[in-house]
Amino acid sequence: MSNLDRSPVPSVCGGRGFVVAEPVRELLSPRRVRLGESTEVRRLLPNLGRRMIGAWAFVDHYGPDDIADEPGMQVPPHPHIGLQTVSWLHEGEVLHRDSTGSLQTIRPRELGLMTSGRAISHSEESPRSHARFLHGAQLWVALPDAHRHTEPLFEHHATLPTVTAPGLTATVILGDLDGAASPGTAYTPIVGADLALARGTDVRLPLVPDFEYGVLAMSGEVRVDGVTVLPGSMLYLGCGRAELPLHAESDAGLMLLGGEPFEEELIMWWNFVGRTQAEIEQAREDWTKGTRFGEVHGYDGAPLAAPELPATPLKPRGRMR
Repeated sequence: MSNLDRSPVPSVCGGRGFVVAEPVRELLSPRRVRLGESTEVRRLLPNLGRRMIGAWAFVDHYGPDDIADEPGMQVPPHPHIGLQTVSWLHEGEVLHRDSTGSLQTIRPRELGLMTSGRAISHSEESPRSHARFLHGAQLWVALPDAHRHTEPLFEHHATLPTVTAPGLTATVILGDLDGAASPGTAYTPIVGADLALARGTDVRLPLVPDFEYGVLAMSGEVRVDGVTVLPGSMLYLGCGRAELPLHAESDAGLMLLGGEPFEEELIMWWNFVGRTQAEIEQAREDWTKGTRFGEVHGYDGAPLAAPELPATPLKPRGRMR
């Protein structure tokens, strides 16, 4: 998914100074952003005061939207460098096309994982004949320096491993959880999991103390370590946890995001994750000139134009602790 903001603010991310090295309960409120004509997203990351959770650098939650008489998601071809995109649905379908030639319909609880590496372009749209409701999340994972210039790649995994407990089914999207490992390619120690809880469930989810974590509420009402988290909000949990208490007030859906704190400093602007202003400027110029990013075939519409760069310099400045 693209950041469609026509005046994107550069985000200074990474650096261990952004990490809370102990358990906390920091509730993050979303910023509402229009995505095309009929989709509004709730942006949880980057957030004021909280830029990343592990390597997770961007989180949008959308829906459930009634798109029975609407075009639904319509995101024209746009570029990416230096990141992975994770498409995750609870309802509806998204048709993915990219410049490697991939054409794939992504359905609920199937993993669409795109590694941009040095450069890729892609589009996302609701199929012409689509389900009534659209509900999901779009997330970005920052690639570490050793892998951020890799060849672009798209993966689709229709079947993913699960971890179960009474009243809980956890689908492992990326990384591993309690011994179950996703088939998706990961480049840093990371975890992403979809948690489905039945009403009245009390459970303690095992965690890795060295990871930092956050929980995105997708649906229902649940208490996360005693804090009520409602749909469209996220609770940042910090590090130092061996387990996470969950209590479902109703049937509920959550996404658990975590990972080893991302030590590298980086710049995120528009749809690019880089390290220097020169790198961002070059990526924008290449997209504008139609080089480097390839072509998305089959999308009915023009690609997105890059917004203007800000007048102030883009500098990675993550605090060190």
